[in-house]
Amino acid sequence: MTYALPTEHRLTSAQQAVVDQPWDARVLVTAGAGAGKTYTLVRRLDVLVEREELEAGEILVLSFSRAAVRELTERIERDAAAAQRIRVQTFDGWASALLHRAYPDVDWGTYTFDGRIEAATEAIDRGAVEGGEYVPAHVVIDEVQDLVGVRREMVEALLDRFQENSGFTVVGDSAQAVYGFQVSDPEQRAEETDRFLEWVRATFGEDLVELHLGDNFRARSEVARLALPYGVQLQAMPRDRATVVDEAERIHGDLRALLLSTPNFGSLDDEFVQAALREYPDTTAILCRDNGQALTLSGILAAADVPHTLQRSARERSAPVWIAELLASTGSTDLSQERFAELLVDLRIPIGSAPEALWRSVRKVARGRGKGTVDVVALHRALAEGRLPDELTAAQPSPLVISTMHRAKGLEFDRVLVVEPRVLKEPAPVKKKKFDYDPAAEARLLYVAMTRARDDLHILDSPNSWLIRKDKRIDRWYLGGRSTWARNGIELIGSDVSHEQPPGTEGFRHDPEDLWRHLVTGVAPGSEAELVLLHDIPIAEDQSPPYAVVVGGRRVAVVSERFRTGLYRMLRRTAHSEIDHWPPLITGLRIDCVESVAGSPAATETAGLGNHGAWVAPRLCGLGRFQWYTDRTEGDA
Repeated sequence: MTYALPTEHRLTSAQQAVVDQPWDARVLVTAGAGAGKTYTLVRRLDVLVEREELEAGEILVLSFSRAAVRELTERIERDAAAAQRIRVQTFDGWASALLHRAYPDVDWGTYTFDGRIEAATEAIDRGAVEGGEYVPAHVVIDEVQDLVGVRREMVEALLDRFQENSGFTVVGDSAQAVYGFQVSDPEQRAEETDRFLEWVRATFGEDLVELHLGDNFRARSEVARLALPYGVQLQAMPRDRATVVDEAERIHGDLRALLLSTPNFGSLDDEFVQAALREYPDTTAILCRDNGQALTLSGILAAADVPHTLQRSARERSAPVWIAELLASTGSTDLSQERFAELLVDLRIPIGSAPEALWRSVRKVARGRGKGTVDVVALHRALAEGRLPDELTAAQPSPLVISTMHRAKGLEFDRVLVVEPRVLKEPAPVKKKKFDYDPAAEARLLYVAMTRARDDLHILDSPNSWLIRKDKRIDRWYLGGRSTWARNGIELIGSDVSHEQPPGTEGFRHDPEDLWRHLVTGVAPGSEAELVLLHDIPIAEDQSPPYAVVVGGRRVAVVSERFRTGLYRMLRRTAHSEIDHWPPLITGLRIDCVESVAGSPAATETAGLGNHGAWVAPRLCGLGRFQWYTDRTEGDA
């Protein structure tokens, strides 16, 4: 039977075969880059609801990255007919929600990401999933090639527990497996490649329906299709570490040679290149090997006033301003859909957002006791615990994005500029002992980067970033110097602004209500920001003194304990040395966005912001540069 599509597009016969499988089928789909898997999954979900008569809550949809979650969610909202109410979640997000529901008295915020995944696996084995409102009748999992370690074990436990009374559709591409680095041991990492796919084949045997999507619908030009033939070779690479090195180095070398044959876009230092980036009407991605390169290039473009977005880590989320505004605008404990829509009229909701879609998203984490209501207290709790649905925490799209290759996975752009990759050369020690050298991962990563383009693919000159290095103790990049101990700058991340108290009540005094208005009306993404030392007395023995976040000469927030601890650890040369001088000024930063945060209702009540317990705060990004000597005096206090 062919399902009638609610769009003008037609499915290929391979896509239709995936869509038409019954609800209890066990389906493994291998799909190459740009093969239309997201479009196919939306049609599959429609069939599961419309023809197979499953409730939206009976369909569990999981994916590896938030980028993939956002894409699938947006496609469902735009293209789905019957599947509009289906929620897509990351593995981490679903595991956290499961634990909060099953064991609400445990402070899961103190656990690491992997710790929560391991706990979720144990909870599945104990029957925690059955304790929810719905038991999965069908599980859809995207990006399964990136399931390694504890996440692979969690998904295997989930599918194994419900294999008698449910079906699944799992989709992946071995050629795009780029998250193996999460397994630190290189030997174990090699063993994890394709391990989940092998488990599925071995566990479900003859009951497994295996289908393949091989067409490419993304690339619209010859240059955009250059790397596609190498997908099959990457899928067929041997897993044995002793034999894979030569093959992986060959494939990486071939891909690099192809990339070098593409038009050279030049250097970002060039004014003509900067103008070309400003004037291009469609989407562009600049893809880098690591975040050190990304920070360097972002700094160059920021200095040249070229608007762009620095792609965040998949785990960094920010809640939109309208969530705090919504909580502040009502004293009720429950909201009806009608009242919710009335309040939205005066809030700063994203352009193009439909009130109905926002209502459905909020209801996912804050379903009220009354029929068709939102629990305001539950919404505050979800904001505080970082459990808002992924579609609500997506960053606003930008025409120009700078990203690592890892973070660009699952995305596509009209034009892609790939920073020239280094030549791979096997280090001598790898022959004799264990050495973290993974040419297979490098080959797959370059393949992913070269298959993101719809139209244009260019090589971009590599930036001079040799002074930007990674401090593994604090998991941050920093600006070094000629000596190994030199520290001249530090990477800022999303958790570096304090959320302990509303801005204006911590570190410096200012009217919190006035500062709230200023943040949402006068502080825009991309605005220049800097950190100014408030005084030189450390907050604690293992922390730096406090810094104010200053934008346009005005204090708008203070740094967090995490930043103060990271700065202290980075500047301390040895375990026995003392720090006698702190940088009075840290420049070169930008505002990533202004976001909603949540804390104690007593904090907002004391600040004169009501008893809702939510406020707004800036989020910083960029590589801050230490100004060790300055005569500057701070502006507005």
